[in-house]
Amino acid sequence: MTRGTTTPTLERTPPEAVASGTPVEAGAFRPAQLWASLPDALRKLDPRTQLHNPVMFVVWIGSVLVTLDAIRQPTLFGWLIVIWLWFTVLFANLAEAVAEGRGKAQAETLRKTTRDTVARRLRRDGTEERVGGAELRIGDRVVVEAGGTIPGDGDVVEGIATVDESAITGESAPVVREAGGDRSSVTGGTTVLSDRIVVEITTTPGESFVDRMIALVEGASRQKTPNEIALTILLGALTIIFLLAVVALQPMSAYAGGPQSVVVLVALLVCLIPTTIGALLSAIGIAGMDRLVQRNVLARSGRAVEAAGDIDTLLLDKTGTITFGNRQATELIPVGGAGRVELAAAARLSSLADETPEGRSVVELCAREFGLPAEASAEEARAQFVPFSAQTRMSGLDLPGRSVRKGAASAAQAWAGSADSAAWAEVSRLADAVGDEGGTPLVVVEAASPTGEDARVLGVIRLSDVVKPGIAQRFAELRAMGIRTVMVTGDNPRTARAIAAEAGVDDHLAEATPEDKMAYIRTEQEGGRLVAMTGDGTNDAPALAQADVGVAMNSGTAAAKEAGNMVDLDSDPTKLIDIVEIGKQLLITRGALTTFSVANDLAKYFAILPAMFAALYPSLGLLDVMGLHSPQSAIASAVIFNALVIIVLIPLALRGVRYRPSSASSLLRRNLLVYGLGGVVTPFAGIFLIDLLVRLVPGI
Repeated sequence: MTRGTTTPTLERTPPEAVASGTPVEAGAFRPAQLWASLPDALRKLDPRTQLHNPVMFVVWIGSVLVTLDAIRQPTLFGWLIVIWLWFTVLFANLAEAVAEGRGKAQAETLRKTTRDTVARRLRRDGTEERVGGAELRIGDRVVVEAGGTIPGDGDVVEGIATVDESAITGESAPVVREAGGDRSSVTGGTTVLSDRIVVEITTTPGESFVDRMIALVEGASRQKTPNEIALTILLGALTIIFLLAVVALQPMSAYAGGPQSVVVLVALLVCLIPTTIGALLSAIGIAGMDRLVQRNVLARSGRAVEAAGDIDTLLLDKTGTITFGNRQATELIPVGGAGRVELAAAARLSSLADETPEGRSVVELCAREFGLPAEASAEEARAQFVPFSAQTRMSGLDLPGRSVRKGAASAAQAWAGSADSAAWAEVSRLADAVGDEGGTPLVVVEAASPTGEDARVLGVIRLSDVVKPGIAQRFAELRAMGIRTVMVTGDNPRTARAIAAEAGVDDHLAEATPEDKMAYIRTEQEGGRLVAMTGDGTNDAPALAQADVGVAMNSGTAAAKEAGNMVDLDSDPTKLIDIVEIGKQLLITRGALTTFSVANDLAKYFAILPAMFAALYPSLGLLDVMGLHSPQSAIASAVIFNALVIIVLIPLALRGVRYRPSSASSLLRRNLLVYGLGGVVTPFAGIFLIDLLVRLVPGI
C-alpha cells in the first residue's frame, strides 16, 4: 500500500556533534517496558520459538521435565525449582520482547504518518488519470503539485520544488528536489510544499522506503549476523558438552550410593550452561540496530552494524564532513599602506550586495572583529549595489565619488588597472601564499568611479574552507582505535594537502573521481582491511556497494541508497564516525556480557557441587566457601540467582556497555577487570544473600 504523510514524526535521538567525543549510549530504559512486554514474552514460550535459541531450548526442556517430576512427586523444593526455571525462560523471552517492543513502537509512529494516496499518473499522450497509489508500477510518471503527497519512491524527471521530509527525517526544514543531478530522489509519503514536479516511480507498492523502514525497526527483516551465528554455535556446543557431563554424573552417583533426582540434575545443568548470554544475545543484536535508528540511520542488516565495529579505514568527504562546506572569510590582509580598519570598511561595503555564503561571511567577519554594522545604513541603502555574478566574479557598491569592489584577483585587476605595480606584485604574492595554505584569495579595491578610475588596491581577504572545531581530536581518537582516516576531495593536491594537515587525517585523495574512490577501496580490501565510506550521488553507487560499510545520504539518488547498506535520514556525512562507534559498542557489549556469563558460572559450582556430593565425598565440603544453609537451599539459591541476573542485565543489554575511544588492548583489560572479575565476584555475593532468604522457607 502506498501512503502519504501527515504531521507526526519519527521519535529519535538527535545526532551528536562531530567534535563531542562523548561516550556512545542508547536511549533510556524504563522498567515499565518489562511489564508492557510481558504478553509477548509469554507467547514466546512456544517451543517452536524456543527452538531458535539452543541454550534456552535446553532450559525449556529441563523446565518441562522438572514440572512433570514435581507433579509426580510433589515437594516444596521441587516446585520452588520449577517456578524459577520457568522464570529463567520467561526472563530470556522478556529481554528479546523488550528489545523488539522498542522497535515496534517506532514502527507504529511511522504508520501514523501514512495514509492512502491518490496519484495523478501521466498517460503517454500527456493527459492525467487518477489512480490509487497501490496501482503504480516502476516506470510510471506522476504529477505532484504544492500541497500534494508524493505517492511513491522515485526520481524527479521534470521541475523543481521544495519538499517537506519531516515525517521521514524528523527535520522541519524543507529540502529542494529537482530534475537531474544528485538531488532528484524523493521518498513516498513526503509532501511537496511549492511548485510542480513530475516523478518517475522506482519502487513497487509495499517496497517503498517507508515500508522498509517499518520492517527494519520492527525487526521483521532482522537476520542473525555472522558473529551472532558463530557465537550461537559456540554456546550450543558448550551446552551439549555440559549436558553430556551432567548425564554422566548420574551413573557415577548411583554407583557411589547417592543417585541424584531429576530436579537436582536439571538445576545443575541450567546453572552450568551459559544461560545469561544465551538469554541476552538476541536482545543485544536488536538493541544495536535500535541505537542506529535513534540516530536516524537505517541499516539494511545487522551484519553492516558489526562490520562498522571492525572498520580499519574511513573514507571521508572533505566538504561537509571535515570542513563546514562553505568557504568563510577568516582574515583581512592589507597591502599598499592601507590599514586593517580601512580594509575592513571597504570589504564590508563590497559585500553588502553579495548574497553568497562567502559574501555574508565577509560582513560577519567585519562585524565581529571590527564592530562594523552588519546591515546597510540608510545612505548605503540608497547606493547602487553591484551583486556578485559568475560573469564579473566581483561584487561591490557605488556611492557618490566612491566605488568599492571585491572579487577574484584577475577580475579586480582588470577593473582597477595595474598602475600600482608594486602593490599588485604584493597582492600576487599574498594570493599565491593563501592558495598554498588551502584558502581562496579575494582582492578588495576602491576607485573614484564605477569604471575603476584612480583605483587603489587595499588588500586581500582570505577565504578558508574552515575545518570543523575538534575534528583533529576526533581523528586522533580514531587513530588510537587503529582506524585510518582518508580525506577524499576534488581539490587540487596543494589545497588538499594543506587541509589534510590541518584536519589531522592519515591520508588524502586529491582530485578524486568515482573511479579513484573505487580503486582505493579495492586496494585497501586486498590488504585485508575493512572500509567505510559515505556517498549521495549516482556516481558514488559503485563505491558504496564495494565498501564494507556504505552509508548513503537520504538526500541522494535512489541508486546511491540502493547501493549502500545503510541510509542516513539526516544526510549528515559526519555521522559515519558515530556509526563506527555504535558498531564497536555492539561488539563490546556482546563480548562483555559473554565474559560475565562464563565467569559467573564459577560461583554456581561452589554452591551446587558440594550440595550434591558432600554427603558422598566429605572432602568436597571444603568447596562450600559461602557457608550455605543446606544442600537444598544452595541449589535453590543458585537457580534463583541464575534467573534474576538475566532480568538485572536486560537494561545493560539494551543500553549497551559505555564505549570510549581507546585501543583494543585497553578495552580488553577493562572488560576483563569489570566483567570478568565482576562476573566471578558478583554471584558469590548474590547467591549468599539469596540463601539468607531461602533458608527462612520451611522445609528448605
